[in-house]
Amino acid sequence: MKAALRNYHARMQRVLDHIDRHLDDDLGLDVLSSIAAYSKFHFHRQFTATFGLSVHRYIQLARMKRASYRLAYSDAESVTDIAMDAGYDAPDAFARAFRQRFGQSPSSFRKFPNWKPWLAAFGPLDNARSKLMRKTYTPDDVTIRDVPPTPVAIMEHRGDPATLGATIQRFIAWRTAAGLHPKTNPTFNVWRSERRPASPADYSVDLCVGIDKPIEANEEQIKAGEIPGGRCAVLRVVGNTHNLEPAALYLYRDWLPASGEEARDFPIYCQRLSFFPEVPEHETVAELFLPLK
Repeated sequence: MKAALRNYHARMQRVLDHIDRHLDDDLGLDVLSSIAAYSKFHFHRQFTATFGLSVHRYIQLARMKRASYRLAYSDAESVTDIAMDAGYDAPDAFARAFRQRFGQSPSSFRKFPNWKPWLAAFGPLDNARSKLMRKTYTPDDVTIRDVPPTPVAIMEHRGDPATLGATIQRFIAWRTAAGLHPKTNPTFNVWRSERRPASPADYSVDLCVGIDKPIEANEEQIKAGEIPGGRCAVLRVVGNTHNLEPAALYLYRDWLPASGEEARDFPIYCQRLSFFPEVPEHETVAELFLPLK
């Protein structure tokens, strides 16, 4: 029974991966049912039963999520191009759908995103994806690495995690203006609080970019800092990297007590190696670092 269930999940995972890779292509029932190797007469019901939303709804949300990321984080792309890539024949149709879902026009969202309705709108998509993306880690997935110290520029986010998107948007704008491209200057997140503290006001994370030059005075209160060198337990995560909590829990709850190691006095952090929507969500990569004594 377990083998049959694993096979079923693998076939459904193939469908999600195909959707991620081919958001601009024909994603009709004939295509997706053949990817899953199920009858098209039953596939749509199987998909809904598995993920809690229809194939059509899933694709709509996936395309709209990619579009919203492009609006918020890529000023170089026009609203018209983003609308077409999201599957709409005209910008006004895209604008109506966008406003209905998020309460803002695409142009307004690009300038001043309201992230709370955005998070609520994509809750069903994230829940659907998480059903088959639960990763079971083992000690073989963890390596101990001596890492060099890394000078970084830091933008602090303090307060409600629902507003983190706005801080990320400002961080990307600043690093772009400073010429610090992710391919040449590594990106880090340093968590100084729990992912969901008892009070949202206590949420705390540093957005960091590696830098090898002085930081000029700026309105964003970017400051210089350092990710210290030393021994770290490193866990590589592929896909679903917007939520690294399961990987962090594995390191703290399972790996650390069994390893005989002790954590060093610096927070757990990650280096983001690839980013959505530059790559499909299931191909995003991050490495989680637990500093050790």
